[in-house]
Amino acid sequence: MTAVLDKTPARLPVRESVRFRHLLIAEWIKLWSLRSTCWVLGVGALTVIGINVNSAASNADRLAHRSLMPPEPPPGGPARPEPLFDPLHTAFVDPAWQLLVIIAATVGGIAVFGEHSSGLIRTTFAAVPDRQAVIAAKVTVVSAVMLALGTLVSGTSFGVTQMLLREYGGLSLGDPGALRAVAAAAVLAPLCALVGMAVGAAVRHAAGSIVTVIALLLLIPALLQGERYRWVKEAGNAMPLSAWERLVTNPERAHDLGKYPLTITEAWIVYGAWITAAVAIALLVVRRRDV
Repeated sequence: MTAVLDKTPARLPVRESVRFRHLLIAEWIKLWSLRSTCWVLGVGALTVIGINVNSAASNADRLAHRSLMPPEPPPGGPARPEPLFDPLHTAFVDPAWQLLVIIAATVGGIAVFGEHSSGLIRTTFAAVPDRQAVIAAKVTVVSAVMLALGTLVSGTSFGVTQMLLREYGGLSLGDPGALRAVAAAAVLAPLCALVGMAVGAAVRHAAGSIVTVIALLLLIPALLQGERYRWVKEAGNAMPLSAWERLVTNPERAHDLGKYPLTITEAWIVYGAWITAAVAIALLVVRRRDV
């Protein structure tokens, strides 16, 4: 009897790890069982990369044309200075990455409100009463998938755009700010997906969740861009999109950030705070509310 009692505690962690592994497999199957997941992620990734590559190609054509036909100074006045060209910006064009924000947030929200809409969540919680374990599995699977997507899109966008601009100041990962920008863009996808999960857990309605998360991640930051009042700008700096814009900014263009810019450290803190808050809200809401 003593030997049995001594061995029992050592086996419990193994059983718990197997159980959580089963949850991960179940959430993986749920995520990819919808055909829309593959289409949305695949088409979305190609669209984001395509917008960035088109920007780089357009800039390369423009610079090539100007190099063949240098502008003549206007009569009676000095020549206008050539506008500064930032090759890093072409890999992180705002409309492209705002589209990725919508895609990531939507996929994250579907992972939660999809089960509530179909009623499958009752079966899930009946089979696994530990709701926090279920949400932890969802968070893990969605974060891993979206981080892989973000890394693929960010790395491909940077690599292809800088290759197209290699004759016009194209950058490599070793240049100042380049690796940071690629990493920040990659992490943006799982961050927005987790925010979408938190909103989906709270709203539990497809249209309402999508509208809410778009307003939270895109519309509100757009309203907080002014610099007339410092508190407005500071509030805007606390949004994920503002932190992303700071992290992907070329260090040589940091002087264009305005009167109240974020520091690099503050931008990473904003990332961490939103990720932590999103996971905490999802866990708390699912634990406290009925299905």
